[in-house]
Amino acid sequence: MEFFRVLNIQTQEQFIQNTFTLNQLELLTNDIFVIGNIASAEAQIGGIWGEFTLTRALIKGGFRFALKECPNALAWTITTGLNPEPNKLVIHLTINRQVQTPEFIEEIEGFLDDQCTCLQHFFLENTIPNS
Repeated sequence: MEFFRVLNIQTQEQFIQNTFTLNQLELLTNDIFVIGNIASAEAQIGGIWGEFTLTRALIKGGFRFALKECPNALAWTITTGLNPEPNKLVIHLTINRQVQTPEFIEEIEGFLDDQCTCLQHFFLENTIPNS
């Protein structure tokens, strides 16, 4: 299953890659938090679905997070500068299931909504280069 959020935020790939690191996870979400070991590419996190290893990888346009031990292979990207929305910030979340319970889908929707709120707040509060 796929879920999208498109935010009317103009920014740069390098800026989001450098700003939204595992050390700054609280800038992105209120729903997950670091509970243990943290490195540049992974951290032990806790949150609405339990405890997992969260990985972070740089990709074209931004970065990808994944919950390593998640039975749904939950992963999401935050990107900018790519078609079809090159001047916006795009969150794209996937799970490896075609069908899921309405409760889990509602939790995913809430998780994405929380990230949108956090990102909008961050970009409203900070002067960011956009070109």
